[in-house]
Amino acid sequence: MLYLIRHGQTNLNKTRRWNCQSDEDINEEGIKQAEAAADAVEKLPLDLILCSPLIRTRHTCEIINRNHVPVIYDKRLMERCGGIITGQPYEYYDHDLYYNLNTKDFPEGMEPLSDFMGRVHELLKEVEEKYREKNVLLVTHGGVSRCVKYYFEPIPENGAINKDSKTQNCEIRAFAFGVGEIKMEEQV
Repeated sequence: MLYLIRHGQTNLNKTRRWNCQSDEDINEEGIKQAEAAADAVEKLPLDLILCSPLIRTRHTCEIINRNHVPVIYDKRLMERCGGIITGQPYEYYDHDLYYNLNTKDFPEGMEPLSDFMGRVHELLKEVEEKYREKNVLLVTHGGVSRCVKYYFEPIPENGAINKDSKTQNCEIRAFAFGVGEIKMEEQV
């Protein structure tokens, strides 16, 4: 089984700004969210945690890992590099363009969505091959959660991966290889 949790809230999340790869810690609300999520994570039969190396995910992982499950930090789980939009208000760049595989013209320094999705899918393929019989938790970001969803589901013809795919701060999702997303209520 593959589980995924998004990091707790940051100040950039709170002020509706593009977080991207900024290395910002979770705020007080984010700590509370992680502490609340730790109750559910503690009940999961985890064998391994894979975590983005950014501080907001590392801190979230420290809080939720009450069972002291082994942790591997993997750069492929980092949020998409946003280039010049990092730290800007959401209105600075259109979400529909940001999360569309057909977008070809990017702001300076932005990682193409196809590259971002490619690195996340590469990691998922590796997890599927190496840990298929294990229970693995990904501690990661909102953009990565969208990429995970579309590892298990077909990408829409219009290239948009932003509809109904955002994971809220400290929301936990579950996936089974060969099946797709599974309701968390069935897991805890």
